[in-house]
Amino acid sequence: MRLMRIGEPGAELPVVLGEDGRAYGLSGVTGEIDGAFLASGGVERVREALAAGTLPVVDTDGLRVGAPVAQPGKVVCIGLNYRDHAEETGAAVPERPVVFMKDPSTVVGPYDRVLIPRGSVKTDWEVELAVVIGREARYLASPAEAGAHIAGYAVSNDVSEREFQLEFSAQWDLGKSCETFNPLGPWLVTPDEVGDVQALGLRLAVNGEARQDGDTKNMVFDVAYLVWYLSQYMVLRPGDVVNTGTPAGVALGLPGNPYLRAGDTVELSVDRLGTQRQTFVDA
Repeated sequence: MRLMRIGEPGAELPVVLGEDGRAYGLSGVTGEIDGAFLASGGVERVREALAAGTLPVVDTDGLRVGAPVAQPGKVVCIGLNYRDHAEETGAAVPERPVVFMKDPSTVVGPYDRVLIPRGSVKTDWEVELAVVIGREARYLASPAEAGAHIAGYAVSNDVSEREFQLEFSAQWDLGKSCETFNPLGPWLVTPDEVGDVQALGLRLAVNGEARQDGDTKNMVFDVAYLVWYLSQYMVLRPGDVVNTGTPAGVALGLPGNPYLRAGDTVELSVDRLGTQRQTFVDA
């Protein structure tokens, strides 16, 4: 299934996309797509209601698309998780996952404007596969247990300010947590519809020019391993988001470092998870 949230910020309504391509309202099933919904078997309730044909059709034309999950409790990110990205930035391929956190309030809709921070000269893009947690994960015994704790997947743009990230602090958070720095969506896609999560193409273009073209098969640490690994050090709760890393082709690693400027447009997609498009403007 593909779950969405439609409407203005703070007033989004949950919908599900049917096989006929139409959107069906979920107000009779849930008021929100969030951690509580995921933890309480909400996905299965939606599946049953959709199969029963009891959901009303909703006209979404002209309506804003919000992030498919209401503000997560946390956004956990994995750095340098594609060998080609590590190589382009001059970093060693990590022996253990590189983990950092991102302010959850950075999460916005997939077509919302993204704000270039004041004083920024190195705002960068990163197309990523996002994992949405559906069931509490703590001290999982092995990566084989991870799948039962995943609600679904989404497209994520892990926008980064490289000067803030790499030059202003020993931590990466300053360059990762600027407002609007995590467009998410358009859909939360359940695992059964995604299929093999380690065989998804990721692409990104800036002003129509291709920049990134990767595949999740090239991850250093796969999705199941990452969920298991993180559960050894923190509790992953329903609604949390895990950004799993980006392939080569970011501005930091390209000749001339063509960082984003006001007016630039970024379009990105992940196979079976949809497409995002953002225009960047000065904060």
